[in-house]
Amino acid sequence: MIIAVLAVVALALIAAYLMIGQQGGWEIAWRFRGPRVGAMVVVGVAVACSTVAFQTLAANRILTPAILGFDVLFQSIQTVLMFSLGAITVNQIGRLGLFGISVTIMLAFSLALFWGLFGGAGKSLHLVLLIGLVLGTLLRSLTLMLQQRLDPGDFLVLQSRLFASFHGVDQRLLVVSGMIVTLGALALFALRLRLDVLVLGREISVSLGVNHKRITLTTITIVAVLTSASTALVGPITFFGLLVANLAYALVRDHRHASVLPAAALLAVIALVGGQIVLEHGLGQRTLLSVVIEFLGGIVFIAMLILQGRRFRG
Repeated sequence: MIIAVLAVVALALIAAYLMIGQQGGWEIAWRFRGPRVGAMVVVGVAVACSTVAFQTLAANRILTPAILGFDVLFQSIQTVLMFSLGAITVNQIGRLGLFGISVTIMLAFSLALFWGLFGGAGKSLHLVLLIGLVLGTLLRSLTLMLQQRLDPGDFLVLQSRLFASFHGVDQRLLVVSGMIVTLGALALFALRLRLDVLVLGREISVSLGVNHKRITLTTITIVAVLTSASTALVGPITFFGLLVANLAYALVRDHRHASVLPAAALLAVIALVGGQIVLEHGLGQRTLLSVVIEFLGGIVFIAMLILQGRRFRG
């Protein structure tokens, strides 16, 4: 029932976003606002599903794929390209070329990290998280150093690429990323029963006949693909997955991924489309939706850390 209600709300908000303030019919509304809606749906599904799956593997509802440094890696890729090639050459590469470069590098980085660490005995996801934090700090320092040496004109062009925005989305990128996210989300849903068992812990899941290592590697690969595609499409959104995943758990009150995955995806679509309606028609687009999400997500993240610390001391 909850999922059905969320689906109706999501469809109603999408229809409202397409038609509010639109003088023409559906065809004109879809031509101008359709790509934005498509981008919000693709990013919402990708971020929600990847976050829920990642939290299952990490056995922690505070962690998200962004903790591994995907947002910093995306910024580093854009900064290095701008620093080495310049704004003119980067624009000549085109959005599709930049999308391919970003997805390839982020996917190669994540797979090399995950497969290398999980390939040996005694390796755990916590070691992956620790290395991800260290590499993220290193990349952030290198990125800031290169940005300080950029030409002012190139720096302005770079800044426009480093904040998540749903305006001006290339339709070719949207189609490619939409196919990638659809396949990834379906793959995670197909693994839902095994993910339910992984929630019980490594020892119990192995005793129940689940190949823990293989399922972990498969799931983390799908998470890397989803995160890379959504980040390369619109830019990094660090805390968004944390918000929708924990809200989905609170609403469905169930650990089963058959309920949590679609609930989180629908909540993500509702939050993005509803937030964009408020920003465009209520606040006159005075800020980016990603800025509001980062602000609210940071507050929730700090609050969850404080609550978890109190429970641990108690």
